[in-house]
Amino acid sequence: MQKRKLKPVVKNILFLSIIVVIAGIVLAVFTLNNNDKKKTEEKPNIEQKEEVKEEPVEEEVEEPTEKRMSIVMTGDALLHGAVFMDAYKNGKYDFTSMFTLIAPIVKKYDLKYYNQETIIGGGAPAHYPRFNSPKAIGDNLTSIGFNLVSLANNHTLDRGESGLKHSVNYWKTKATVVTAGSYGSKAERDEVPVYERNGIKYAFLAYTTCTNGLSTPAGKSYYLNVYSNALAKKDIDQAKKNGAEVIIVAMHWGVEYTHKPNNEQKTIAKYLSSQGVNLIIGSHPHVIQPIEYVGETLVVYSLGNLISAQRVMGIEKIIGLLVGTDIVVKDGKVTFENTGFELLYTYYTASNRNFKVYPFSKLTTKVLSNHASLNKKYRKIVDPGGKFNGTKEQTS
Repeated sequence: MQKRKLKPVVKNILFLSIIVVIAGIVLAVFTLNNNDKKKTEEKPNIEQKEEVKEEPVEEEVEEPTEKRMSIVMTGDALLHGAVFMDAYKNGKYDFTSMFTLIAPIVKKYDLKYYNQETIIGGGAPAHYPRFNSPKAIGDNLTSIGFNLVSLANNHTLDRGESGLKHSVNYWKTKATVVTAGSYGSKAERDEVPVYERNGIKYAFLAYTTCTNGLSTPAGKSYYLNVYSNALAKKDIDQAKKNGAEVIIVAMHWGVEYTHKPNNEQKTIAKYLSSQGVNLIIGSHPHVIQPIEYVGETLVVYSLGNLISAQRVMGIEKIIGLLVGTDIVVKDGKVTFENTGFELLYTYYTASNRNFKVYPFSKLTTKVLSNHASLNKKYRKIVDPGGKFNGTKEQTS
C-alpha cells in the first residue's frame, strides 16, 4: 500500500511548530543560565572577598597650654632718718626722685615685689631702733608699679598694736597691691587668698624668723606671721586647696651682714620646697646672697637693701639686687625662664642728701669710681656659676 504524501501546507505547519518548540527550549535554557549568573554575582564567595583595611584614625592630642607671668624682686625699703629727711620737701615727704632709674625696669613685669622693712605705722616718722615710715614711701613705690609687698619682718612690731593696725588699714587702701605677713584678724590670716595673673592662679605668703624680742599682744598672733614649719604647711595646704598653681613665699631670715646663707635658711628652703613652694624670696641680711635652685624651687636667699643709709657700715650694705624671672606653668608643672639680675647701688652725698637708687648699668665713674670691679665682685657672690644671666632685656 502506498504512503500518502503530506500536503505542503501541513508540512509547513509542522516545520514551524518544531521551530517554535526548539526556540522555546533555547529561550528557557538561556533564561535559567542568566538567572544563575545573577545569583552568583549577588552572593560572592566570602573566601574570595578582598579584605578592606581601615586606615587608623589619629586622635587629636591637645598641646598642653603654656601660661606665664613675669616677676621682679627687690629688697628692703629700710628708711633710716637720713632717707626720710632727704625726702621731706615743701612740707611733705616725696621719695619719687629716688627711684626714677629703676621705675622703667620695674614696669616691664607683671608682679613687682619689695619688702616694707620699716612699718608705715602712722604718726611721726622714727629712726632706728624702733622705725616708723611716712606713708609716702608706700604711695611712691606702688605708684611706679610695685604690687607685691611683704609685711613680715623683724621691725613689724616696732610701733606696737596701734602701728600694726595702722599698717594693715593703710595697705587695704591699695586695691591693686597684694600683701602678706601681717593681718587685722585671724580670719584674714587664715584665708590664704589666691590671685590670678595671665591665667595663672598664685598664692603669696610671708613669714619672719625674728622679731627683735618683741611680741604680739596676747591672743593676737595673727598680727604677724612668725615662721614655723607647721604654720607654713597649714598655709601651703590651704593655698593648694584654694586652687593655687604657683606658691610664692617671702622669707625674712638669716644672719645680718653675711653673704652666705646659714643652716637655718637652707633647712627652711628645703622644707618649703618639699611642700611644693615654687619661689622663695629672701631678706633680712641687708646684703646680697646667692640665687640657687633647691629641688625645683627657685630661691633668692637675700636681695639686700633696696634703699638705706648704711654706707657707714660698709659699701656692701648699700648694694642690693633686682632679680627678674618668668614663671611658666605648663601641663601642671612650674618652671622658670629668663632669670637674670641687676645690682643696685644707693647713692647719696656726704651730707646725706640726694638719695638715688642706681642700677649698676647706669653707673658712671663720677657716681661710683670703682663700679666695674664691684660689679664683677658682687655678681660672683650672687651667681658664682653664671647660671642666671637671663635672656630677656628685663634687668638691664
